[in-house]
Amino acid sequence: MKKSIRHFAVAFVLILLHILPKALSAQLGFGKAVQINADWSFHLGDLKDANLPEFNTRNWKSVNLPYDWSVKGPLSPSLASATGYLPGGIGWYRKKLLVNNQSADDKVYLYFEGIYNRSEVYINGQLVGKRPNGYISFAYDITPYLNTDGENTIAVKVDHSQFADSRWYTGSGIYRDVWLVTAKPVHFDQWGIQAYPVLKNGKEQLYTCTRLKNDSKVATKVTLLQELIDREGNLVAKQTRNIHMNAESAKDVQLALSVKAPNLWQLEDPYLYQLRSTICIGNQIVDQSIFKTGFRTLTFDADRGFALNGKWMKVKGVCLHHDAGVLGAEMYADVWRRRLLKLKEIGVNAVRTSHNPQASTFYDLCDEVGLLVLNEAFDEWEYPKRKWLTGWNHGTPGYQGSYDFFAEWGERDLEDMVKRDRNHISIFAWSIGNEVDYPNDPYSHPVLDGNQGGGFTQPIFGGYQKNAPDAMRLGHIAQKLASVVRAHDPSRPVTAGLAGVAMSNETAYPGTLDIAGYNYTESRYQQDHKQYPQRVIYGSENRHDFDAWKAVKNNEHIFGQFLWTGIDYLGESGRWPSRGFYSGLLDFAGFIKPRGYFRQALWSGRPVTYLGTYPIKSRSQSTDVWSALEAERSNKTDEAPSMDAWPIWNYDLGQSIRVVCYTNTAKVRLELNGKIVGEEKPYNNQQGIISWDIPYAPGALEVVGMSTDGSIISRYRIQTSKRPYALRVLNSSSLQADAKHGVAQIEVQVIDEDGNPVILSDNEVTCELSGPGHLLGLEAGNNQDMGDYTDNKQRVYHGRLIAYIKSDGQPGDAITVRLSSPLLKAAEAKVTLY
Repeated sequence: MKKSIRHFAVAFVLILLHILPKALSAQLGFGKAVQINADWSFHLGDLKDANLPEFNTRNWKSVNLPYDWSVKGPLSPSLASATGYLPGGIGWYRKKLLVNNQSADDKVYLYFEGIYNRSEVYINGQLVGKRPNGYISFAYDITPYLNTDGENTIAVKVDHSQFADSRWYTGSGIYRDVWLVTAKPVHFDQWGIQAYPVLKNGKEQLYTCTRLKNDSKVATKVTLLQELIDREGNLVAKQTRNIHMNAESAKDVQLALSVKAPNLWQLEDPYLYQLRSTICIGNQIVDQSIFKTGFRTLTFDADRGFALNGKWMKVKGVCLHHDAGVLGAEMYADVWRRRLLKLKEIGVNAVRTSHNPQASTFYDLCDEVGLLVLNEAFDEWEYPKRKWLTGWNHGTPGYQGSYDFFAEWGERDLEDMVKRDRNHISIFAWSIGNEVDYPNDPYSHPVLDGNQGGGFTQPIFGGYQKNAPDAMRLGHIAQKLASVVRAHDPSRPVTAGLAGVAMSNETAYPGTLDIAGYNYTESRYQQDHKQYPQRVIYGSENRHDFDAWKAVKNNEHIFGQFLWTGIDYLGESGRWPSRGFYSGLLDFAGFIKPRGYFRQALWSGRPVTYLGTYPIKSRSQSTDVWSALEAERSNKTDEAPSMDAWPIWNYDLGQSIRVVCYTNTAKVRLELNGKIVGEEKPYNNQQGIISWDIPYAPGALEVVGMSTDGSIISRYRIQTSKRPYALRVLNSSSLQADAKHGVAQIEVQVIDEDGNPVILSDNEVTCELSGPGHLLGLEAGNNQDMGDYTDNKQRVYHGRLIAYIKSDGQPGDAITVRLSSPLLKAAEAKVTLY
């Protein structure tokens, strides 16, 4: 084997201690879990003694979790642009809890999947624990604090008073699920089962390492049974081990389950097995966990790139933050399932969790739909980065952050991330940091006295700064973090997103990594491949321009890229008015944007054609600073075709219009009302976009995509629209929701009297419900709309919006949703609960 080839194999685990609809489950790994999201009380503001059971909460707000209070607050230019001009503060959550029906020896735990941030948890007035990191899941043993024969009070203080502590929107509060977990004295350890396959002699063996705990004061003999079940429900392998457990002890047990020619987890067919693990004492089951698991191999090579299951491929990735527009940081599985499937439709095959671990459900979805995941832990280490307050890269920055608890908590946070997520087959690499080596933000090195020719594509901020933190520390910290990852999961590579590669190359930092991510540094791909021939290189963060993709496509040793970004997100905003960063393939509402279709033409395996237009002299206008930077760095002029052209065909008669086509077909032609108005043109290998300049005339404009022999293989048509006439629900045939946990997503489009979409409309829509459900929010995707997002009214953007409806009923119930707008014909949708 070549020294530069690194093989990794992994299985993934989905904890299913309580079987719930759509595999909804706690990810703690032991005991019996019950979700306790309902019936909490919330108060925004700090209050003395709010942790005490007798505290009066009569005037508090009644809420269900997840509940992100920031996104429900008013947008204000006086707040930080970094976090989307939305408020932080201090908040309190409280809930009454009855704990009964368990034996005296049972243990009881509270499991929080995520609280942003600096949380304190109290049970019956007593402090149970603190956790400053807002993205890490954690559990507390609350057994010693409980009243077992009466009512208990959970109180959670969340201190996000440092509201500008991130470069993007974080949310505030308990924004993920909460679980009550009960367990017998003998049980699996927290996140205590790891499964990974090893290919040997044509057979796959699923190796498991399982940690058992005996919390009792009595030694006991237990039996561990592990069974592997295929997708059809057949038992394909099992192993049993008898174990002697000393009192108050833990023991690791390793087993191997042999499977002949297993079905592999693949992007196009994400085949999943189940691993059922059971602990018995005599004939009594004392703990059981059911895990979904899979088989696959990963290969990384400095010359050939990346192979999944032995098949060399390009990673077509996107970076993703964790908010969902109007929903903020609140995690709803249905919402993210739709978003991820939209990305797959475009041709995306991988995501990067920028720049923190996501909710467990996110990884479940990636496992199920077939998306690779680069799982990332940190955006800053021991020092803060700049946080822009009055607009991205504008004005005087702030320096709040998470750096102040990194020394105490960083390694433990990373360990907990790896242990919680390591059994997800979708995860193919662990990132220990993003742009912590950004030049002079905060680290510095004498190499910064160089120039752009040294490989820097971002500002150097004035050259070497002697008083700044020494960049040589990067290697020391990275070594410690990489060791944490490898101690808990040696089956995947360690990586990081390097911003100042030329500076980091002067340190030990890149050498600590198994694979090296380059952020916006395509210019060094060839140079560093020659200088560091054993280094596996990929684009960990990249712009959307065609040249950045060609740097991957045309270089075998570069295995992929991750675009910034896959979906528009709140925060990192430009100057007011701006809700967030607008460079996504999808908008805040999860609709595909023009640049999403441009990417589909580059990445999809099926024939693609798309039409967009804009007046020649005004150029396609984008509302974000990132697109302006892309244009500047690409030296684009008004003559260069845009990847942000909307499908509009409404202009003044005779006006000069640029028509652009995004396609992967061999050639295309342009027709207006059935007549050719744009000559046949071959695929453009220089820009990836074909364009024609024509005078406007109303009607049907259509691009025809053809193969090399002239056969028509795809078409895309846009139509001149009349005045707005009605609202139409686009997905009325598929509106169903899980009664207990589901979110219906109603896509609404403004149409004219002929049924054509009116892209230019901005009508205000009102949403009214009848039945067992409530409105979570209306989202249209407009980055410059700084209005009220807490009510049931919202203006459409590009003629459309989406309504998020949370179910509150029982299977068989229905929710009627009425969408209306002045002077337009209203639309209704019926959501059936199951």
